[in-house]
Amino acid sequence: MKKLFLLATTFAIVLTACNNQSPKIDENPASSASSEAQTDLRIAYVEVDSIMTQFEYAKEKSKELEKKSLNARNTLTQKGNQFQAAANNFQQKLQNNGFTSREQAESAQAALQRQQNDLAALQARLENELANEQQKFLQSLQDSLNNFLEVYNKEKKYDMIINKSAILYAGKKFDITQDVINGLNKRYKKTSNKTEGTKKSDEKKSEK
Repeated sequence: MKKLFLLATTFAIVLTACNNQSPKIDENPASSASSEAQTDLRIAYVEVDSIMTQFEYAKEKSKELEKKSLNARNTLTQKGNQFQAAANNFQQKLQNNGFTSREQAESAQAALQRQQNDLAALQARLENELANEQQKFLQSLQDSLNNFLEVYNKEKKYDMIINKSAILYAGKKFDITQDVINGLNKRYKKTSNKTEGTKKSDEKKSEK
């Protein structure tokens, strides 16, 4: 059941494109204005892996998906055991001439085939449901990060915020990961509290 649930420990968010081509040496020296512009370039990076393990929404959703994956595996294991028992029983009756007629044996075999087909269809459905939920989760996570960074950068004014996995080396002074995680969790907490408050208000109204 390895294919049943492949929870990504990371999600690919490319916040800016990387230029991997080697820089060409200009025969003419760069102008002072150009050098000054390069010096003023503000860059920061985020370790996306850390967001997966420290952002509360990501942690909660990952646990939820893991639970659904476990439930799906248990369901398939149970159905698989039932099919195996039925197959063993059919084989035993066949070997011991337990069927009163050829038609009865063929009918039992057909029923066994339908059970096997149902099991395969169930597995495909559960795998598809989990894959879709995982994709939705990763997309919502990406949207949440992008939206936060858009607001965050209005004050910070970085020229580029990139995913650390897309670069070979960067000094620690460019790392804003913890700042981003703190901001994401703060915003998520506000949203959760607001949602919970609305839910309780609706429950009180329904009681009246």
